[in-house]
Amino acid sequence: MSTGRMSKSVSRRTFLKSSALGISAGWVSGRGINAGAGLKLNPGQKSVVMIYLPGGPTQFETFDPKPESPVEIRGSFLPTQTKVPGVQFCELLPRLSSIADRFSVIRTLVGMENRHESFQCYTGRAGGRTEDGEPAGGWPAFGSVISQLLGPGANGMIPYVDAAPKMSYGPYNNNGSHLQGNPSWPGFTGFKHIPFTLEGEVKSDLVLHGIDLTRLNQRKSLLQSVKRSQQQIDGEGLDNFQNQAFEMLTSGRFAEAMDLEREPQSVRERYGALQKTDPSFGGAPQSPQHLLLARRLVEAGVRCVTVAFGAWDWHANREGSIEYLSKKYLPLFDQSLAVFLQDLDERGLLEQTTVIVWGEFGRTPRINAKGGRDHWPGTQSVLMAGGGIQGGRIIGQTDRVGGVPADRPVHVQEIFATLYRNVGVDLATAQITDLSGRPRYLVDDNRFPIPELY
Repeated sequence: MSTGRMSKSVSRRTFLKSSALGISAGWVSGRGINAGAGLKLNPGQKSVVMIYLPGGPTQFETFDPKPESPVEIRGSFLPTQTKVPGVQFCELLPRLSSIADRFSVIRTLVGMENRHESFQCYTGRAGGRTEDGEPAGGWPAFGSVISQLLGPGANGMIPYVDAAPKMSYGPYNNNGSHLQGNPSWPGFTGFKHIPFTLEGEVKSDLVLHGIDLTRLNQRKSLLQSVKRSQQQIDGEGLDNFQNQAFEMLTSGRFAEAMDLEREPQSVRERYGALQKTDPSFGGAPQSPQHLLLARRLVEAGVRCVTVAFGAWDWHANREGSIEYLSKKYLPLFDQSLAVFLQDLDERGLLEQTTVIVWGEFGRTPRINAKGGRDHWPGTQSVLMAGGGIQGGRIIGQTDRVGGVPADRPVHVQEIFATLYRNVGVDLATAQITDLSGRPRYLVDDNRFPIPELY
Protein backbone atom coordinates (compact mmCIF):
# COMPACT_ATOMS: atom_id res chain seq x y z
CA MET A 1 0.00 0.00 0.00
CA SER A 2 1.42 3.38 -0.92
CA THR A 3 2.02 6.04 1.69
CA GLY A 4 -0.52 8.27 -0.01
CA ARG A 5 -3.22 5.61 0.09
CA MET A 6 -2.41 4.88 3.72
CA SER A 7 -2.74 8.51 4.74
CA LYS A 8 -6.07 8.82 2.97
CA SER A 9 -7.40 5.68 4.63
CA VAL A 10 -6.44 6.86 8.08
CA SER A 11 -7.65 10.41 7.67
CA ARG A 12 -10.93 9.73 5.89
CA ARG A 13 -12.16 6.14 5.80
CA THR A 14 -10.80 5.19 9.22
CA PHE A 15 -11.84 8.40 10.90
CA LEU A 16 -15.25 8.79 9.33
CA LYS A 17 -16.39 5.20 9.17
CA SER A 18 -15.08 3.71 12.38
CA SER A 19 -14.06 6.26 14.89
CA ALA A 20 -16.66 8.66 14.11
CA LEU A 21 -17.69 6.92 15.41
CA GLY A 22 -16.37 5.16 18.24
CA ILE A 23 -17.17 8.18 20.38
CA SER A 24 -17.02 7.87 24.14
CA ALA A 25 -19.01 10.10 26.40
CA GLY A 26 -17.89 12.52 29.01
CA TRP A 27 -14.51 13.88 28.01
CA VAL A 28 -16.28 16.93 26.63
CA SER A 29 -18.85 17.14 29.39
CA GLY A 30 -19.14 20.81 30.21
CA ARG A 31 -15.94 21.63 28.30
CA GLY A 32 -15.73 23.59 25.10
CA ILE A 33 -13.77 22.63 21.99
CA ASN A 34 -11.80 25.33 20.24
CA ALA A 35 -12.88 24.44 16.73
CA GLY A 36 -10.56 25.36 13.91
CA ALA A 37 -7.61 26.27 16.12
CA GLY A 38 -4.07 25.50 14.99
CA LEU A 39 -2.03 22.45 15.91
CA LYS A 40 0.54 24.12 18.16
CA LEU A 41 1.00 22.20 21.41
CA ASN A 42 0.39 24.03 24.65
CA PRO A 43 3.92 24.67 25.97
CA GLY A 44 2.91 23.56 29.45
CA GLN A 45 1.27 20.27 28.46
CA LYS A 46 2.93 16.89 28.79
CA SER A 47 1.78 13.88 26.78
CA VAL A 48 2.47 10.14 26.56
CA VAL A 49 2.58 7.90 23.48
CA MET A 50 2.46 4.22 24.39
CA ILE A 51 3.49 1.94 21.52
CA TYR A 52 2.24 -1.53 22.36
CA LEU A 53 3.89 -4.53 20.66
CA PRO A 54 1.22 -7.26 20.65
CA GLY A 55 2.48 -10.72 21.50
CA GLY A 56 5.63 -9.90 23.45
CA PRO A 57 8.79 -8.89 21.53
CA THR A 58 12.11 -10.67 21.74
CA GLN A 59 14.78 -8.93 23.78
CA PHE A 60 17.62 -10.90 22.17
CA GLU A 61 16.96 -9.79 18.60
CA THR A 62 16.38 -6.18 19.68
CA PHE A 63 17.92 -4.43 22.69
CA ASP A 64 19.67 -7.14 24.72
CA PRO A 65 21.82 -9.34 22.47
CA LYS A 66 23.95 -12.02 24.11
CA PRO A 67 26.86 -12.54 21.68
CA GLU A 68 28.93 -14.58 24.14
CA SER A 69 26.20 -17.16 24.72
CA PRO A 70 25.75 -20.42 22.77
CA VAL A 71 24.00 -20.12 19.40
CA GLU A 72 20.77 -21.64 20.71
CA ILE A 73 20.56 -18.64 23.05
CA ARG A 74 22.16 -15.78 21.14
CA GLY A 75 20.38 -16.59 17.87
CA SER A 76 21.47 -15.87 14.31
CA PHE A 77 22.37 -12.21 14.47
CA LEU A 78 25.41 -10.25 15.53
CA PRO A 79 25.37 -7.26 17.86
CA THR A 80 26.11 -3.78 16.59
CA GLN A 81 27.70 -0.91 18.46
CA THR A 82 25.34 1.96 19.20
CA LYS A 83 26.08 5.65 19.48
CA VAL A 84 26.44 5.12 23.23
CA PRO A 85 29.90 3.74 24.06
CA GLY A 86 29.82 0.16 25.30
CA VAL A 87 26.13 -0.38 24.44
CA GLN A 88 25.15 -2.89 21.76
CA PHE A 89 21.83 -3.69 20.10
CA CYS A 90 21.00 -6.34 17.53
CA GLU A 91 22.46 -5.68 14.07
CA LEU A 92 18.90 -5.50 12.67
CA LEU A 93 18.40 -2.16 14.46
CA PRO A 94 21.02 0.08 12.79
CA ARG A 95 18.91 3.26 12.77
CA LEU A 96 17.91 3.01 16.42
CA SER A 97 21.53 2.19 17.25
CA SER A 98 22.60 5.41 15.53
CA ILE A 99 20.32 7.52 17.75
CA ALA A 100 20.66 5.52 20.99
CA ASP A 101 21.66 8.72 22.77
CA ARG A 102 18.07 10.01 22.35
CA PHE A 103 16.34 7.24 24.31
CA SER A 104 17.00 4.82 27.14
CA VAL A 105 16.40 1.09 27.50
CA ILE A 106 15.33 -0.83 30.57
CA ARG A 107 16.60 -4.38 30.18
CA THR A 108 15.26 -5.83 33.43
CA LEU A 109 11.49 -5.31 33.58
CA VAL A 110 9.68 -7.56 36.06
CA GLY A 111 6.13 -7.82 37.37
CA MET A 112 4.32 -8.92 34.20
CA GLU A 113 2.24 -12.10 34.02
CA ASN A 114 2.46 -14.76 31.31
CA ARG A 115 -0.70 -13.51 29.65
CA HIS A 116 -1.33 -12.23 26.13
CA GLU A 117 -3.23 -9.19 27.40
CA SER A 118 -2.66 -5.57 26.46
CA PHE A 119 -4.38 -4.81 29.77
CA GLN A 120 -1.06 -5.27 31.56
CA CYS A 121 0.63 -2.62 29.44
CA TYR A 122 -2.22 -0.13 29.64
CA THR A 123 -2.93 -0.46 33.38
CA GLY A 124 0.31 -1.71 34.90
CA ARG A 125 -1.54 -4.54 36.63
CA ALA A 126 -3.01 -7.95 35.96
CA GLY A 127 -6.78 -8.30 35.93
CA GLY A 128 -9.76 -10.44 35.13
CA ARG A 129 -9.13 -13.26 37.61
CA THR A 130 -10.18 -13.62 41.22
CA GLU A 131 -6.60 -13.90 42.40
CA ASP A 132 -5.75 -10.54 40.84
CA GLY A 133 -7.71 -8.71 43.53
CA GLU A 134 -9.11 -6.06 41.22
CA PRO A 135 -11.34 -3.43 42.77
CA ALA A 136 -14.97 -3.18 41.67
CA GLY A 137 -15.11 -1.98 38.08
CA GLY A 138 -11.55 -3.07 37.34
CA TRP A 139 -8.30 -1.15 37.12
CA PRO A 140 -8.40 1.87 34.80
CA ALA A 141 -5.91 2.40 32.00
CA PHE A 142 -3.21 5.03 32.39
CA GLY A 143 -4.98 7.26 29.87
CA SER A 144 -8.26 6.97 31.77
CA VAL A 145 -6.57 8.09 34.98
CA ILE A 146 -4.98 11.03 33.18
CA SER A 147 -8.33 11.93 31.67
CA GLN A 148 -9.93 11.99 35.11
CA LEU A 149 -7.14 13.82 36.90
CA LEU A 150 -6.09 16.33 34.25
CA GLY A 151 -9.14 16.65 32.01
CA PRO A 152 -9.00 17.76 28.38
CA GLY A 153 -5.76 18.64 26.67
CA ALA A 154 -4.81 21.99 25.19
CA ASN A 155 -7.77 24.06 23.99
CA GLY A 156 -10.30 21.43 25.09
CA MET A 157 -8.73 18.56 23.13
CA ILE A 158 -9.72 14.96 23.86
CA PRO A 159 -7.37 13.71 26.58
CA TYR A 160 -7.11 10.02 25.60
CA VAL A 161 -7.05 8.44 22.12
CA ASP A 162 -6.52 4.81 21.15
CA ALA A 163 -5.14 4.72 17.61
CA ALA A 164 -4.73 0.94 17.44
CA PRO A 165 -6.49 -1.05 14.74
CA LYS A 166 -9.02 -3.63 15.83
CA MET A 167 -7.09 -6.90 16.20
CA SER A 168 -8.60 -10.32 15.66
CA TYR A 169 -7.16 -11.66 18.92
CA GLY A 170 -9.42 -10.02 21.49
CA PRO A 171 -7.05 -9.58 24.47
CA TYR A 172 -4.65 -7.53 22.32
CA ASN A 173 -7.27 -4.81 21.96
CA ASN A 174 -7.41 -1.89 24.38
CA ASN A 175 -10.76 -2.90 25.85
CA GLY A 176 -9.92 -4.85 28.99
CA SER A 177 -10.35 -8.30 27.48
CA HIS A 178 -8.69 -11.15 29.35
CA LEU A 179 -7.69 -14.72 28.62
CA GLN A 180 -9.87 -15.71 31.56
CA GLY A 181 -12.46 -13.84 33.60
CA ASN A 182 -14.67 -10.89 32.86
CA PRO A 183 -13.48 -7.80 30.98
CA SER A 184 -12.01 -5.12 33.25
CA TRP A 185 -13.03 -2.10 31.26
CA PRO A 186 -13.33 0.83 31.40
CA GLY A 187 -12.22 0.51 35.01
CA PHE A 188 -13.58 2.40 37.95
CA THR A 189 -13.00 5.79 36.34
CA GLY A 190 -16.12 5.05 34.27
CA PHE A 191 -17.25 5.49 30.69
CA LYS A 192 -16.42 9.18 30.74
CA HIS A 193 -12.74 8.28 30.57
CA ILE A 194 -12.48 5.53 27.97
CA PRO A 195 -10.29 6.35 24.97
CA PHE A 196 -11.71 7.88 21.84
CA THR A 197 -11.21 4.96 19.47
CA LEU A 198 -10.03 5.62 15.93
CA GLU A 199 -10.44 2.15 14.47
CA GLY A 200 -12.66 -0.82 15.12
CA GLU A 201 -15.30 -1.32 17.79
CA VAL A 202 -13.91 -0.95 21.28
CA LYS A 203 -17.33 -1.67 22.73
CA SER A 204 -20.38 -2.13 20.57
CA ASP A 205 -22.70 -0.10 22.76
CA LEU A 206 -20.40 2.90 22.49
CA VAL A 207 -20.10 2.91 18.71
CA LEU A 208 -22.40 4.75 16.35
CA HIS A 209 -23.00 2.50 13.38
CA GLY A 210 -23.93 3.26 9.81
CA ILE A 211 -22.31 6.69 9.48
CA ASP A 212 -20.70 7.25 6.09
CA LEU A 213 -19.33 10.33 4.35
CA THR A 214 -22.70 11.34 2.91
CA ARG A 215 -24.39 11.21 6.27
CA LEU A 216 -21.49 13.03 7.91
CA ASN A 217 -22.20 15.94 5.61
CA GLN A 218 -25.81 15.93 6.70
CA ARG A 219 -25.42 17.62 10.05
CA LYS A 220 -28.93 16.97 11.30
CA SER A 221 -28.71 13.26 10.56
CA LEU A 222 -25.45 12.89 12.45
CA LEU A 223 -26.69 14.87 15.41
CA GLN A 224 -29.80 12.69 15.61
CA SER A 225 -27.59 9.57 15.52
CA VAL A 226 -25.49 10.90 18.37
CA LYS A 227 -28.57 11.75 20.39
CA ARG A 228 -30.04 8.30 19.87
CA SER A 229 -26.90 6.72 21.29
CA GLN A 230 -27.52 8.50 24.59
CA GLN A 231 -29.74 5.64 25.73
CA GLN A 232 -26.90 3.18 25.07
CA ILE A 233 -24.69 4.57 27.80
CA ASP A 234 -25.86 3.30 31.15
CA GLY A 235 -26.56 6.01 33.68
CA GLU A 236 -23.88 8.36 32.39
CA GLY A 237 -25.83 10.83 30.23
CA LEU A 238 -24.19 12.86 27.48
CA ASP A 239 -24.57 16.39 28.86
CA ASN A 240 -23.31 18.76 26.15
CA PHE A 241 -21.57 15.93 24.36
CA GLN A 242 -23.68 15.89 21.19
CA ASN A 243 -23.02 19.40 19.97
CA GLN A 244 -19.41 19.51 21.11
CA ALA A 245 -18.50 16.12 19.64
CA PHE A 246 -20.13 17.00 16.35
CA GLU A 247 -18.29 20.30 16.09
CA MET A 248 -15.05 18.52 16.84
CA LEU A 249 -15.68 15.86 14.20
CA THR A 250 -16.53 18.28 11.41
CA SER A 251 -14.42 21.35 11.94
CA GLY A 252 -12.26 21.05 15.03
CA ARG A 253 -8.63 20.52 15.86
CA PHE A 254 -9.10 16.78 16.16
CA ALA A 255 -10.38 16.37 12.61
CA GLU A 256 -7.48 18.49 11.40
CA ALA A 257 -4.98 16.38 13.35
CA MET A 258 -6.45 13.21 11.82
CA ASP A 259 -5.89 14.40 8.26
CA LEU A 260 -2.48 13.02 7.34
CA GLU A 261 -2.75 14.57 3.90
CA ARG A 262 -1.95 17.88 5.57
CA GLU A 263 1.54 16.50 6.07
CA PRO A 264 4.02 17.01 3.25
CA GLN A 265 4.42 13.93 1.07
CA SER A 266 8.09 13.85 2.03
CA VAL A 267 7.18 13.43 5.71
CA ARG A 268 4.74 10.63 5.01
CA GLU A 269 7.28 8.88 2.85
CA ARG A 270 9.93 9.33 5.51
CA TYR A 271 7.83 7.34 7.98
CA GLY A 272 7.22 4.55 5.46
CA ALA A 273 4.33 2.45 4.22
CA LEU A 274 2.27 -0.20 5.96
CA GLN A 275 3.51 -3.79 6.12
CA LYS A 276 0.89 -6.40 6.91
CA THR A 277 1.59 -9.09 9.48
CA ASP A 278 0.46 -12.67 9.08
CA PRO A 279 -3.24 -12.94 10.04
CA SER A 280 -2.54 -16.05 12.11
CA PHE A 281 -0.91 -13.87 14.77
CA GLY A 282 -4.10 -11.91 15.41
CA GLY A 283 -2.04 -8.77 15.96
CA ALA A 284 -1.65 -5.40 14.28
CA PRO A 285 0.01 -4.48 10.99
CA GLN A 286 3.24 -2.57 11.08
CA SER A 287 1.86 0.86 10.26
CA PRO A 288 4.38 3.71 10.41
CA GLN A 289 1.62 6.12 9.41
CA HIS A 290 -0.06 5.46 12.74
CA LEU A 291 3.09 6.71 14.45
CA LEU A 292 2.86 9.86 12.35
CA LEU A 293 -0.76 10.12 13.42
CA ALA A 294 0.32 9.80 17.07
CA ARG A 295 2.72 12.69 16.57
CA ARG A 296 -0.04 14.84 15.09
CA LEU A 297 -2.41 13.98 17.94
CA VAL A 298 -0.01 15.01 20.72
CA GLU A 299 0.86 18.07 18.65
CA ALA A 300 -2.84 18.93 18.65
CA GLY A 301 -3.07 18.56 22.44
CA VAL A 302 -4.03 14.94 23.19
CA ARG A 303 -2.56 13.87 26.52
CA CYS A 304 -2.30 10.12 25.93
CA VAL A 305 -2.16 8.18 22.64
CA THR A 306 -1.89 4.40 22.44
CA VAL A 307 -0.81 2.60 19.26
CA ALA A 308 -0.42 -1.12 18.53
CA PHE A 309 2.43 -1.97 16.17
CA GLY A 310 3.11 -5.38 14.65
CA ALA A 311 2.67 -8.98 15.82
CA TRP A 312 5.40 -10.43 18.03
CA ASP A 313 4.33 -13.88 19.25
CA TRP A 314 7.29 -15.54 17.58
CA HIS A 315 7.13 -19.20 18.66
CA ALA A 316 7.84 -20.27 15.03
CA ASN A 317 4.46 -22.01 14.95
CA ARG A 318 3.20 -19.25 12.62
CA GLU A 319 4.70 -17.93 9.39
CA GLY A 320 8.33 -18.86 10.09
CA SER A 321 11.31 -19.09 12.41
CA ILE A 322 12.47 -16.23 14.57
CA GLU A 323 15.32 -15.71 12.12
CA TYR A 324 12.84 -15.27 9.26
CA LEU A 325 10.47 -13.09 11.29
CA SER A 326 13.28 -10.89 12.57
CA LYS A 327 14.60 -10.26 9.06
CA LYS A 328 11.10 -9.48 7.80
CA TYR A 329 9.70 -7.28 10.55
CA LEU A 330 12.56 -5.68 12.48
CA PRO A 331 13.86 -3.41 9.67
CA LEU A 332 10.55 -1.52 9.43
CA PHE A 333 10.25 -1.39 13.22
CA ASP A 334 13.76 0.07 13.32
CA GLN A 335 13.11 2.65 10.61
CA SER A 336 9.68 3.87 11.67
CA LEU A 337 10.43 4.11 15.38
CA ALA A 338 13.68 5.95 14.71
CA VAL A 339 11.89 8.38 12.39
CA PHE A 340 9.13 8.91 14.96
CA LEU A 341 11.61 9.78 17.72
CA GLN A 342 13.61 12.04 15.41
CA ASP A 343 10.47 13.79 14.20
CA LEU A 344 9.35 14.51 17.76
CA ASP A 345 12.83 15.79 18.59
CA GLU A 346 13.11 18.01 15.52
CA ARG A 347 9.74 19.60 16.27
CA GLY A 348 10.60 20.30 19.89
CA LEU A 349 8.00 17.79 21.09
CA LEU A 350 10.23 15.10 22.60
CA GLU A 351 10.82 16.94 25.87
CA GLN A 352 7.05 17.23 26.28
CA THR A 353 6.16 13.74 25.08
CA THR A 354 7.09 10.54 26.87
CA VAL A 355 7.36 7.56 24.53
CA ILE A 356 7.25 3.99 25.81
CA VAL A 357 7.63 0.90 23.60
CA TRP A 358 6.92 -2.55 25.08
CA GLY A 359 4.85 -5.73 25.07
CA GLU A 360 3.32 -8.11 27.58
CA PHE A 361 6.55 -10.00 28.29
CA GLY A 362 9.86 -11.08 26.75
CA ARG A 363 10.93 -14.30 25.04
CA THR A 364 12.74 -17.40 26.28
CA PRO A 365 16.54 -17.46 26.38
CA ARG A 366 16.69 -20.74 24.51
CA ILE A 367 15.37 -21.02 20.94
CA ASN A 368 12.84 -23.84 20.79
CA ALA A 369 12.91 -26.89 18.53
CA LYS A 370 10.83 -25.12 15.88
CA GLY A 371 13.24 -22.20 15.67
CA GLY A 372 11.30 -19.67 17.75
CA ARG A 373 11.21 -18.28 21.26
CA ASP A 374 8.39 -18.88 23.72
CA HIS A 375 6.76 -16.65 26.35
CA TRP A 376 9.08 -15.37 29.08
CA PRO A 377 7.76 -13.05 31.82
CA GLY A 378 11.12 -13.22 33.62
CA THR A 379 12.21 -10.00 31.94
CA GLN A 380 11.89 -7.90 28.82
CA SER A 381 13.49 -4.81 27.31
CA VAL A 382 11.53 -1.54 27.33
CA LEU A 383 12.39 1.58 25.32
CA MET A 384 11.58 4.94 26.93
CA ALA A 385 12.27 8.44 25.66
CA GLY A 386 11.23 12.04 26.10
CA GLY A 387 9.31 13.78 28.85
CA GLY A 388 12.52 14.63 30.70
CA ILE A 389 14.04 11.14 30.39
CA GLN A 390 17.74 11.27 29.64
CA GLY A 391 18.94 9.46 26.54
CA GLY A 392 21.70 6.88 26.34
CA ARG A 393 20.93 5.11 29.61
CA ILE A 394 20.78 1.34 30.00
CA ILE A 395 18.92 0.43 33.17
CA GLY A 396 19.67 -3.01 34.60
CA GLN A 397 21.57 -5.96 33.21
CA THR A 398 20.28 -9.46 32.62
CA ASP A 399 22.19 -12.63 33.40
CA ARG A 400 24.48 -14.20 30.79
CA VAL A 401 21.57 -15.90 29.00
CA GLY A 402 19.21 -12.90 29.14
CA GLY A 403 16.61 -14.68 31.25
CA VAL A 404 16.42 -12.78 34.53
CA PRO A 405 17.84 -9.57 35.98
CA ALA A 406 21.40 -9.87 37.22
CA ASP A 407 21.01 -6.48 38.86
CA ARG A 408 18.47 -3.68 39.21
CA PRO A 409 15.13 -5.34 38.44
CA VAL A 410 12.64 -2.64 37.42
CA HIS A 411 9.04 -3.32 38.38
CA VAL A 412 6.20 -2.46 36.02
CA GLN A 413 4.76 -0.17 38.69
CA GLU A 414 8.00 1.87 38.54
CA ILE A 415 7.32 2.36 34.84
CA PHE A 416 3.88 3.76 35.61
CA ALA A 417 5.24 5.93 38.39
CA THR A 418 7.63 7.37 35.81
CA LEU A 419 4.82 8.01 33.31
CA TYR A 420 2.70 9.78 35.92
CA ARG A 421 5.66 11.84 37.06
CA ASN A 422 6.39 12.89 33.49
CA VAL A 423 2.89 14.31 32.95
CA GLY A 424 3.12 16.28 36.16
CA VAL A 425 1.06 14.13 38.53
CA ASP A 426 2.14 14.20 42.19
CA LEU A 427 2.18 10.54 43.21
CA ALA A 428 2.39 11.43 46.89
CA THR A 429 -1.01 13.08 46.88
CA ALA A 430 -2.93 12.02 43.74
CA GLN A 431 -5.77 9.58 44.39
CA ILE A 432 -8.80 8.29 42.53
CA THR A 433 -11.83 6.72 44.15
CA ASP A 434 -12.97 3.24 43.18
CA LEU A 435 -16.61 2.15 42.92
CA SER A 436 -16.73 1.15 46.59
CA GLY A 437 -15.75 4.68 47.60
CA ARG A 438 -12.21 3.73 48.58
CA PRO A 439 -9.48 6.21 47.61
CA ARG A 440 -6.70 4.58 45.60
CA TYR A 441 -3.16 5.80 45.04
CA LEU A 442 -1.99 5.51 41.46
CA VAL A 443 0.85 3.05 42.04
CA ASP A 444 1.55 0.42 44.65
CA ASP A 445 3.40 1.18 47.87
CA ASN A 446 7.14 1.79 47.62
CA ARG A 447 7.13 2.17 43.85
CA PHE A 448 8.65 5.40 42.60
CA PRO A 449 9.78 6.92 39.29
CA ILE A 450 12.97 5.33 37.99
CA PRO A 451 15.74 7.68 39.21
CA GLU A 452 18.34 6.40 36.73
CA LEU A 453 16.34 7.89 33.87
CA TYR A 454 16.80 11.48 35.04
